[in-house]
Amino acid sequence: MYASREDIGYDFGDDSKVGSKPVKPNSNIDGGWAWMIVLSSFLVHILIMGSQMALGILNMEWLEEFNQSRGLTAWVSSLSMGITLIVGPFIGLFISMCGCRKTAIIGGILNALGWILSAYASNVHYLFLTFGVTAGIGSGMVYLPAVVMVGQYFQKRRALAQGLSTTGTGFGAFLMTALLKYLCIEFGWRNAMFIQGAISLNLCVCGALMRPLSHKDIVSERYVLRSNSEDNQAKVLSHSAETIKSNGVLGEEPEKKEAATNEEVLDSVQHIEIGVKSRSERNMYGLRILKTVSQLTVTVRKGFAIWYSSYFGAASLFTNRVFVAFIIWALFAYSSFVIPFIHLPEIVKQYNLSSQNNIFPLTSIIAIVHIFGKVILGIISDLPCISTWNVFLMANFTLVTCILTLPLMQTYISLAVVCALIGFSSGYFSLMPVVTEDLVGTKHLANAYGIIICANGISALFGPPFAGWIYDITHKYDFSFYISGLLYMVGIIFLLIQPCIQKKQPREKSTEEAQV
Repeated sequence: MYASREDIGYDFGDDSKVGSKPVKPNSNIDGGWAWMIVLSSFLVHILIMGSQMALGILNMEWLEEFNQSRGLTAWVSSLSMGITLIVGPFIGLFISMCGCRKTAIIGGILNALGWILSAYASNVHYLFLTFGVTAGIGSGMVYLPAVVMVGQYFQKRRALAQGLSTTGTGFGAFLMTALLKYLCIEFGWRNAMFIQGAISLNLCVCGALMRPLSHKDIVSERYVLRSNSEDNQAKVLSHSAETIKSNGVLGEEPEKKEAATNEEVLDSVQHIEIGVKSRSERNMYGLRILKTVSQLTVTVRKGFAIWYSSYFGAASLFTNRVFVAFIIWALFAYSSFVIPFIHLPEIVKQYNLSSQNNIFPLTSIIAIVHIFGKVILGIISDLPCISTWNVFLMANFTLVTCILTLPLMQTYISLAVVCALIGFSSGYFSLMPVVTEDLVGTKHLANAYGIIICANGISALFGPPFAGWIYDITHKYDFSFYISGLLYMVGIIFLLIQPCIQKKQPREKSTEEAQV
């Protein structure tokens, strides 16, 4: 989708002759550096999504430290999760202009800064700005490029590649929960956040691994600049030689005057060459600045035009009804998955299951099974006889059933079984980029997926505070699970209805044409 050449999976020649030359796929697609992209995306999911899934540990520390209501305190983690996803469409604009690599590196710095500044928080509202907004924007600037790059580097087995990379969320939730718990016990939550900020700087390394697919344009451009500078130097020297000849400096003179004359001529020639070189260097430097500014202006204008047309133009993504239904589903789906992670520690304490949960936390069960769910669902979806859309819907039905039945479970074993099913069925997250690509095509994948994760972000932003607000009123989380589960079911119904409507419309048109 992006106009930036560094993010396009094919090598292009001269812009004016793109249509006349055959497009050759890059050799790194589906192999080679593509697996390094999967590794980079895997580490991004560990450091970003895994850390956010472990925020239940810090949420309990913040409740004790600041003595605020659960609803207000839950806004910190909700802001971080929500903004990470909500900024998706705007990060798409950054990628169109700067490319995935630069966007991810800048995002890694912002994310680390948010964690470190949060270590000095004096109240919950301070955390809103540092952790919720700053770290959230930084996370979004790394997360979207990580997903998009995997989609660009893979054409075959896309579901498996996305599944392997997004398993980092499960690994991260398991590892970061244990790490943050250990750091909070040993060093306190403030030092834990400072250390986590230092660890988050590794996101810059992950961004550096997001190598652009095409380098031939850059190499050829450098070669042209180098050859131009060499040609200019040659012209300067030839001009100097012609000047010498035209002045008659090399004419025959008496031997006594020849040495002095030659010295004067050489001095004048050196002055001429230095003057010409300095003028040519200044001219070349000015031309390079002018060229860079003009290229940057064109890139920004093209990127913004493509970004704007994708959302608001005649070929807007919103003209696709199934895609609109997919957005409505995303508005309700993500909160149903996030709420258990945020509030499970409190549910465990409410049912006096802390001793058993300390041995093997329920959030860790979700995280571990979540890993296998993503890989297994990805493998199943890549089978030629299986529809990715059907696998996606079945996983959603399983997850919403588990969300609705979770409040009914009051023993550790029953909660563990439901959590395991939640972890496995939530593996459908690895299928979201694949389903999005099937709906809108590869060309529109980045901007379309940006809209989807933006809808997920809105869901994550308001879901946990809503659950906390319900708890403050009823002192139970039951109603928050029931309401979020029912809204989730509404989103699934939209996914079921719209494809049926689209299938009927062509049949109705063909019937009308036959009658005419």
